[in-house]
Amino acid sequence: MTASMPAPVTLESDVVRLEPLSASHVPELFLSGGGDDEVWRWLPATTPHGEAELAKIAAGLIHDRDHVPFAAVLRETGRAVGWTTYIDTPGFAESIEIGWTWYGRAVWRSGVNTSCKILLVDYAFDKLGVNRVQFKTDVLNVRSQAAIRRIGGVPEGVLRRHRRRPDGSWRDTAYFSILDDEWPAHRARLTRAAGPAV
Repeated sequence: MTASMPAPVTLESDVVRLEPLSASHVPELFLSGGGDDEVWRWLPATTPHGEAELAKIAAGLIHDRDHVPFAAVLRETGRAVGWTTYIDTPGFAESIEIGWTWYGRAVWRSGVNTSCKILLVDYAFDKLGVNRVQFKTDVLNVRSQAAIRRIGGVPEGVLRRHRRRPDGSWRDTAYFSILDDEWPAHRARLTRAAGPAV
C-alpha cells in the first residue's frame, strides 16, 4: 500500500479541474447526477434523492482516511459534474486505487472521464511514486469496464462474492491495473486520440 494517502491537491487540464471535494460542491453535484438511478446503479451507495442524502455520502468520503475525493469541475462552465477518488490499497505494495467515480449523464462520452483519469494517473506515477494504479468495478458494470480498458487498464481477475451491493445482493468484482512503465504509451495514445483539449 502507499506509505500514506496523498494530501488533497488541485489538478487541472484544459477540460476539467479536479479539486478537493467539499460540502460546497453538493448543490451542483446533485443537479448533475443526484436522483439519477442510472448514474448510481453500480456505486457503493443507494441513489441520493435529495441534497441532504448526497451531502451525507460526500461527508463520509471526505472524512474517510482511506479516500481522497475530488470534485470534477468543468473548466468551460465552472460547475461540478461528478466526483472521483484515490483509495488506499491494503495488501498491495506501492499501489493506489482510482475509483468511487461518477459523473452526471450530460458528460458521459464527453472526454471528462479520460481527462480526469489522465490527471490522476499522471499524479500517481509522477508525484506519488507508485508502481501500480488499480481500478475495480462490479463485474456486471460493462460500461465501466470498457472505460477502464480504454485508458489502458489490464484485467487482473475477478473476486467472487467480494462484497454486498446496496440492495444486499452479492457483487463479484473485476480488477484492473496499469503499471508505471505501461502508462507513457497509453497516455500518448489517449492524448493523440483526444487532441489538444485533454
